[in-house]
Amino acid sequence: MAIIETEATLHEAHRDNHTHRDVNGGWLRPAVFGAMDGLVSNLALMTGVAGGSVAQQTIVITGLAGLAAGAFSMAAGEYTSVASQRELVQAELDVERRELRKHPADEEKELAELYASRGVEPGLAREVARQLSRDPEQALEIHAREELGIDPGDLPSPAVAAVSSFGAFALGALLPVLPYLLGATSLLPAVLLALVGLFACGAVVAKVTARSWWFSGLRQLALGGAAAGVTYALGSFFGTTVG
Repeated sequence: MAIIETEATLHEAHRDNHTHRDVNGGWLRPAVFGAMDGLVSNLALMTGVAGGSVAQQTIVITGLAGLAAGAFSMAAGEYTSVASQRELVQAELDVERRELRKHPADEEKELAELYASRGVEPGLAREVARQLSRDPEQALEIHAREELGIDPGDLPSPAVAAVSSFGAFALGALLPVLPYLLGATSLLPAVLLALVGLFACGAVVAKVTARSWWFSGLRQLALGGAAAGVTYALGSFFGTTVG
């Protein structure tokens, strides 16, 4: 009895510790990319304008305009991209569905050969393929996973990708503007807050990718800081030249 209880406990522990995170990218990729892009692009935009020695009001308007334009652009781009990908997958699924309807025996044989190539005994592979092919929708799902590498029931949503991207970009782009909205009169607080945000975003990304949080944070900090420095230098150069 003690052995059974121990085995049950081990089974429960394995089940509880053997879960996986969602890696299909329905919301994570556009959210992470949107936040990073919002921070880097708006910080670089504002520092570039500030480098030209313009008025504070111009910097704030530039930041707000960059936030709005970038957020809508990211959302539209993500929606179109994910929708196009989804439509392509649906088209391929329609092709597979027609093949299953017109040539069920050939598709069943194809599935059996696939299992046999992976080490399943040929007779057993044929029997498994026969049983799995009884239900057309189940057969379609299995063929889609084996041949296309997709799960028909878990396709990314264009709306989710667009909303995630819009919100994340707007949040990231807001950080460099926020100090000005709260009364700051120089670029330094905006840059410092944005750099802290870049490090934090990199560290958070490390939590879902199993990378070192400090390395990921410093990498993003360096990339964002470099972009801001280059655009500030360009703004100073062109501001002097034009002036």
